Formats: sequence, C-alpha cells, structure tokens
Amino acid sequence: MSSEKKPRRPKAETPKGFRDYFGAEVTERAAMLSTIAEVYRAHGFDPLETSAVETVEALGKFLPDVDRPNEGVFAWQDEGGDWLALRYDMTAPLARVAAQFRNDLPSPYRRYTMGPVWRNEKPGPGRFRQFYQCDADTVGAASVAADAEICGMLSDALEAVGIDRGDYVVRVNNRKVLNGVMEVAGVLDPSDPDRFAEERGIVLRAIDKFDKFGEAGVRALMGKGRLDESGDFTKGAGLSDAQADVVMGFMEAKRDTGAATAARLRELVSGSALGAAGVDELEFIAQILDGQGYGPDRIVIDPSVVRGLGYYTGPVFEAELTFEILDEKGRKRSFGSVAGGGRYDDLVKRFTGQEVPATGVSIGVDRLLAALRAKGRIGGAAQGPVVVTVMDRDRMGDYLAMAATLRRAGIRAEVYLGNPKNFGNQLKYADKRESPVAIIQGADEAARGVVQIKDLILGAKIAASASVEEWKAQPAQFEIPTGEMVAKVQEVLARYGVK
Repeated sequence: MSSEKKPRRPKAETPKGFRDYFGAEVTERAAMLSTIAEVYRAHGFDPLETSAVETVEALGKFLPDVDRPNEGVFAWQDEGGDWLALRYDMTAPLARVAAQFRNDLPSPYRRYTMGPVWRNEKPGPGRFRQFYQCDADTVGAASVAADAEICGMLSDALEAVGIDRGDYVVRVNNRKVLNGVMEVAGVLDPSDPDRFAEERGIVLRAIDKFDKFGEAGVRALMGKGRLDESGDFTKGAGLSDAQADVVMGFMEAKRDTGAATAARLRELVSGSALGAAGVDELEFIAQILDGQGYGPDRIVIDPSVVRGLGYYTGPVFEAELTFEILDEKGRKRSFGSVAGGGRYDDLVKRFTGQEVPATGVSIGVDRLLAALRAKGRIGGAAQGPVVVTVMDRDRMGDYLAMAATLRRAGIRAEVYLGNPKNFGNQLKYADKRESPVAIIQGADEAARGVVQIKDLILGAKIAASASVEEWKAQPAQFEIPTGEMVAKVQEVLARYGVK
C-alpha cells in the first residue's frame, strides 16, 4: 500500500535580495520622511503618489534592453500582451504623469514623492532589490534657478533630519561642461550626437567611479580597458593618452574657490559653445545660492560630480556626508553619498514630442538612516507601549477602559491579550515589548480603588546592578489611587524621556 506524500510546507524565508523591517526601523524611517516632507512643503512642493506599476514602454530608456523586458526590472506580461513592470525609480513615473496630466497640472509643477522602488539586479551586502527613495522635482522650469533651489532645499533637508553643517557638502557640476570637455577631447560631435555614444558612455561610467578605482583605474577604462583583481576585464573607451589627459584635467579642475574652479573649467572647454554655456550656468547657480546664505561650507562647485545616468542634460548634484565611519574591516572611510540628481530636459519629451525642462533630486532613504544611526541621532532602544496586565478575566472591560484612559492622555498603551493565567509571562511579554511601565490591578486593588505601577526600566536596572539599599530607596513598584494613574505614568515616562 503506497503512502500519500504530505504536502510540502513553504519555507519561511525572505526572498533573496529583500528584507523585512520591524518596529523602530519603520518608525524611524517614517519620522525622517515626515521631517523631509515638511522641508519640501515649505518650499512649495506638493506630494504625489504614483502607481507602483508602470508599463515597460513608459520606463523606456531606463531599461538596459527593451527587447528583454525582464532585464533590470521586475516585469510580466498582462492578459492583453502588454509588458508591465514594478517602478525602477521615481523619475520615470513623474515623466509619465507630467505628460498625461499636462493640461491639469500647474507649470512649473513641483512635486515630492516617497516610497519603494524595485531593481531586478544581483543583490549584495547592503544592496537590496527593494529600497526606499525620497524624490523632489520641478517640471517646466527652464531656468537653472530651479536647480539652485533643489540644491538649497537638499541642504535644508539634511540639516532638518540631524546632519550637522560641516558633516556634509552638496557638490554641483554641469553635464554641459563635461560634454564640452568631451567635444574638446574629440569624443563628441555636436553635429552628430550619436557618434561616439558608446565611448562617451564608458567614459561617464569610468569617471563616476573615480573614488573607487582611482586615477590609474579611470585612465585604464578610458584607454584599452581595465582588468580587476578577480580577473574580469572591462572594455575601455579607446581614448588616446592625450584625449584622456583632457578628461582628467576636467576631473582635477576643482580649486579653492568656486570662481577659480569656474575659471579653470572655462579654460578646459575653450572652443566649445556648449561647455561655455555650462560654466555660465554654474556661475549663476553659485551666485543665487550665495545670495541665500548657502556658502561653500554647504554647497560647492565640483567637477568630479558626474552622475552615471545618461539622461542628465545640465546641472548635476550630489550630497556627500564627510564624517568618517569604520567599514566592515575596521578601516576609516568617509561615509559618502546619500543623495543625487540633476536636470533631465528630455524625459517628458518621449511622451509629448516637445521638450519639457525638469530637474530633481533623490535621497537614498536607507543610506541617510544609516548615517543618522552612525551619528547617534536615531537608533536608541525602541520604547514599547504601557502594558495593562490582566489579573481577572472577568474584568477585561475594566482593563480595556484603563488603556483607553491612558491613550486619551496621549500615552501609548495596550492590554495584555495572551493567556493571563501565568502573571510572570505577562511581565516577560512587557519586557520583550520594551515597555516602560506595567499597570497591575487585581480584585483587592480594584476594591480599594488603587492600581500598582511597575517601573520596568528601573526594575531592569535594579535587577542588573543595584544594591539592596538602592532598591529600598527607589522601589520599582508602587501603589497609587486609580484617579492618579495617568499623572503618575506621565511622571515615570518623563523621567526617561519617553514620549
């Protein structure tokens, strides 16, 4: 007689490249995003929430290869044969919205958005397939004053969430200047923009990794190619040494002042009208920002900022945190970039056929949260709710009323809803919840109109190290009239800074 196979149980595991977020992580993220949203709103930006799903056609050039819709994105074919995909970033959905609702939206249109995006890419340490982005964009403003405003607003947002001035810098460059350098170097033909496109793409990616590969690595990628430590070879752009010297001169053009940097850039792009226009824009941005108090201690012109994406058409910017942390090998290193963006005047044009100027910035939410933890601004022990214990099942209504009274006073509170038979388990539950206070009222206390307040934070300290004398001087549990419960709990919470 054959035995029937039991149905296979699914594995309780997070899919590769994804992770779960608990308690304090979710709360800290929500609080940080709320603070950033207030900064954006103060600058006149409105919230926008788009669908998590876009058509592959709408994503367009965001995909490595449209003939393979699953490459780079999580995509599927619907019942009508159309390819759909989870959004890859927040910019493509905005371009679609700006085109779809162009007759209804104000122009310029300022919007901010926050939410998860998905990348169907190989995960690695700290690199996940789903992560949060926080974007702000202005669509319809041709003046680079819009770019300057984005940079100033980014500076305000970093300081609002707790990054001190001196611990960050917003670095600004202009893709027009870089294109002017490419023209001078002979890898950009203004009369035929598609010519040398592959070479320019390799150069862009190479200089965007200057901090990682150094000058030698970047020069190798601009030349014949680079062989890394693992033996993998990356094809180079095929530039001559003289051409590479021009590009490297651009990378090393930063001077002590913005004016001196602009002057050096103007020398490098001599003969390129596009490059000269880019330098003019950088000088205008610096002038506007300086007039608002965003000096070089906060925002600087820096030619090393490239931004790898090819759709940028003008100013590009990046926020870098300059304080040091220890890496996984215990070595000191600068924290690095937490936000970036720039001008992308051609994206909406894909839908409308007409050029629509746009500029924006994206904050890496997880990166910024990690920075705040590194600075000690967040990441303390998550404090749970006050727990009302259950001594008598028949009085559940009374316990629920106690919790409601605490909540009406603005105190986070819950009633223990497990099996109340073992009182010790209720206190273990409160400890696991990181609860600061437990409320105890049995039949005797109820008859006398009192409650027991158990200070769980003090109790834990006493259990860990206090002497008998200290314990007697500061009892962790005390009895008070029921009518004083709220005031006493507030007093205990205030003692520990719990809100």
